Amino acid sequence: MKNPIKNNLIIELHVPDLNVAKDFYSKLGFTVGLDDKLNDQELGYMTMIREDKLGLTMLNFYGGDERVYGQSYFKQFPKDTKRGYAIEVTIPTGNIEQLYELASVNLKENIARELKELNDHEHVWKDFRMVDPFGFYLRFTELIDWGQK
Repeated sequence: MKNPIKNNLIIELHVPDLNVAKDFYSKLGFTVGLDDKLNDQELGYMTMIREDKLGLTMLNFYGGDERVYGQSYFKQFPKDTKRGYAIEVTIPTGNIEQLYELASVNLKENIARELKELNDHEHVWKDFRMVDPFGFYLRFTELIDWGQK
């Protein structure tokens, strides 16, 4: 890659149950951050981390109970609003086949699109899609430098 992608974006997913998030994402190789604990009685915050040959992926979760529905912005929407509507969380990985195997064994019912090779005539890569228990649409993909042709 000529110009590797560097990004300082931090994702925070607001969910009503941190234990459900922990269970789901741990089946994909994520672990709870070293300094975090499921702290739903105080902060209601959890960080989950996954590391592979591309580096570190970190997802942050807020809420864990009814407080997620009272958050200053999200409280304007009904409680049954599907989380993550019209958003795709893209997570590059350096081991797409291994990750897909984990997903196929542990979370087959959450796979929205099977692993496949894609080609836009300039790039060739593999990816697959999942939906987490809260409705967040996840795309696991090989890293592509879209600026390189």
